[in-house]
Amino acid sequence: MFTFERGTSVKNDKQAIDLNNKTILVTGSPGFIGANLVMRLLSDLSCGTVISFDSMNDYYDPKLKEYRLELIKETAKTTPVKHVFIKGDLADQTLVEEAFKRYKPQIVVNLAAQAGVRYSIDHPGAYIESNIVGFFNILEACRWHEVEHLVYASSSSVYGGNKKVPFSVEDKVDHPVSLYAATKKSNELLAHSYSKLYNIPSTGLRFFTVYGPAGRPDMFYYSATQKLAAGMKIQIFNYGDMKRDFTYVDDIVEGIVRVMQGAPKKKTGEDGLPVPPYAIYNIGGGTPENLLDYIATLQEELVRVGVLPADYDFNGHRELVGMQAGDVPVTYADCEALEQEYGFRPTIDIRTGLRRFAEWYKEYYAAQ
Repeated sequence: MFTFERGTSVKNDKQAIDLNNKTILVTGSPGFIGANLVMRLLSDLSCGTVISFDSMNDYYDPKLKEYRLELIKETAKTTPVKHVFIKGDLADQTLVEEAFKRYKPQIVVNLAAQAGVRYSIDHPGAYIESNIVGFFNILEACRWHEVEHLVYASSSSVYGGNKKVPFSVEDKVDHPVSLYAATKKSNELLAHSYSKLYNIPSTGLRFFTVYGPAGRPDMFYYSATQKLAAGMKIQIFNYGDMKRDFTYVDDIVEGIVRVMQGAPKKKTGEDGLPVPPYAIYNIGGGTPENLLDYIATLQEELVRVGVLPADYDFNGHRELVGMQAGDVPVTYADCEALEQEYGFRPTIDIRTGLRRFAEWYKEYYAAQ
């Protein structure tokens, strides 16, 4: 039986779901988080079907997605769980509908999105197509095919310029500072309306600065590593006065898996109408790290594995610059609700996480 690692159970106001013998659709796999989630499900489940759905676009080097897809295929060879990969765009409503008709997924985890705060400034259309139209198509499919639980990725970006920390899901998030953040807040609103109108159990997860091996090359730790390894300078925004709630990918996946197993219960209100079976949670490391400390740790681990030489002049390869448009100085998650309701809090520290990344980076690019 597929159970929480720490032996906990969901609270009474959740509908417990055994993921075994289910058909689970994961969009955005073989993306970074999606690939790790699919491999976790394939490894831990004893039966059922896991479907990966992704467009394999060229937002970053497609070879990285192909690499992750190969890891998924290798994992699938060692498990009785069936794996299916569908290459396609969520904005293609016909393709999404065909996938739901054919495979009838009971659990849907929507991780597909056009990511990146800075990229949204120059490429707004990509965010509307993927994050709004694509998510709408998922909601419509869930509406007509009666899924048991829709879990979807939101983002810490929805907190915008909020000055109160740690960020709580009870805080107002009405002032996004980037189009990316606005689309993620829109996802939460759309999901709430579909939960209310069509009684679809849905849970949104606000991720906080996810990192780890085989991550997205546009994320700072990865792009900084590539530049440092090439002898280039890296820019450190807001003159280094930044704090981030860095969250290792395995912690994110653990949180997703636990939430998948506990859907908001369907209830009827005093007016005889459905009470929206809807919830939002933060998943963050729980300890905001100073950006300069994070970079120093990254450098030490890159030196340790030999990506950088022992005498590397780090100070000579960094440039302190002002704040980027659409960025915020601090992110910090209040994850108390996730811990209380699912018995989970992220545990992997940045030293451990960056060491695993550095080791993977050396091995991956040596093979390349």
